[in-house]
Amino acid sequence: MNKEYIRTPVYRMRSLVAFCVLVLSVTTCALDNGLMRTPPMGWLAWERFRCDINCKDDPKNCISENLFKDMADRLAEDGWKELGYVYVNIDDCWSSMQRDSQGRLQADPDRFPGGIQKLASYVHDRGLKLGIYADLGTHTCGGYPGTTLDKIETDANTFAEWGVDMLKLDGCYSNATEQEKGYPLMSKALNATGRPIGYSCSWPAYQGGLPPKINYTQLGEICNLWRNYGDIEDSWDSVLNIMEWFMNNQDVLQPAAGPGRWNDPDMLIIGNFGLSVDQSRAQMALWAIMAAPLFMSNDLRTLSSEARAILQNKAVISINQDPLGIQGRRLLKEKNGIEVFWRTLSQSASTLVFFSRRTDMPYRYTTTLAKLNYTEGNYKVYDVFLGQVMPTLSHMTAFTVSINPSGVVMWYISPMENEGTRPEEEGGEYPNFRRKYRVSSHQHPINFPPNFIL
Repeated sequence: MNKEYIRTPVYRMRSLVAFCVLVLSVTTCALDNGLMRTPPMGWLAWERFRCDINCKDDPKNCISENLFKDMADRLAEDGWKELGYVYVNIDDCWSSMQRDSQGRLQADPDRFPGGIQKLASYVHDRGLKLGIYADLGTHTCGGYPGTTLDKIETDANTFAEWGVDMLKLDGCYSNATEQEKGYPLMSKALNATGRPIGYSCSWPAYQGGLPPKINYTQLGEICNLWRNYGDIEDSWDSVLNIMEWFMNNQDVLQPAAGPGRWNDPDMLIIGNFGLSVDQSRAQMALWAIMAAPLFMSNDLRTLSSEARAILQNKAVISINQDPLGIQGRRLLKEKNGIEVFWRTLSQSASTLVFFSRRTDMPYRYTTTLAKLNYTEGNYKVYDVFLGQVMPTLSHMTAFTVSINPSGVVMWYISPMENEGTRPEEEGGEYPNFRRKYRVSSHQHPINFPPNFIL
């Protein structure tokens, strides 16, 4: 990997659900810090702003406390926080080129004159969380002081004292032996601080992302999320490349994910320069299928209305944040360029994504739920991006979806056999569900789970 700026098959539905739950509950243990039980969401500086430190000529976009304050303000004031986007994450190039006299990392005094602790307070005052970046090596990928093995405890304590809520630990300028020691040591050191700090590991990305070099059971015991693969770039080719690697290796990756431990295909680039509106919907849908962390890397101050609508789509977010936490799979890769993805959700629901790799024109794809391994019965369907309830389908009913080039159709599917009283009718813990979300059986005759936001 270039160190210049590197940062970091098909079963019947019920059988697969049982299999996945068994895998998640028996073979993989999560990091015991109680954090990130659903994929974390927020904003991250790297892809959009990189290592721009020229605050003299580019004060609005350079890596400085002002940039992170601006993004915190936008998350807090523009409806992002309420949807779950709560992390404001610093990436590389924030620190001074030298540690202080006590051997501690310190922020660049010109670009972060208030220091990280003051910035953390600013973020916390807005009901948000602050993430920071370090690198397990002699230097960060951008050439700033790294965290060598002897500095792990010092840096963990420093981050805790500053009030940091998440750490991404990169892996530039380290070797396999140091990574094997260092990533578990940092997990232990963070937990020992007594402060809840989510832990993102870049370890897999530096060791090819696959067994035998990568032990995903161990990763689930020490990290909340991990980068498996290379960095995303602001291009459709980059999104396709990442997605294809994840799906080609889904049999290895899917069982590793679950509440508190997530595969991370990298940032959402929606709202930048490289994706069309259809491609932006596709990234959002595919990341939701993969139960991926949703970290936007864009400029929230200048975001288009189209990009905002995609990133703030409440139904997609609810699917991504499903508490069952089972990562989805690619079911079919057709010769005509259409691919079908599926993810099981709580309350016997599921989501389907029909994705087109075609570049010519909208394609009409015809199939049945039975062909997609749904069991016998009738199903209610909600089109996530149209925001519409679709006609009820039996498992044998043929249906056709029209998929735009590089686009998706995304459905939330609920089996009618589980139709029953809602929690508020049972006197359960969601008595205000229908009132809060203005849902009625006439508007949305689907058994949405309580976490499903419309």
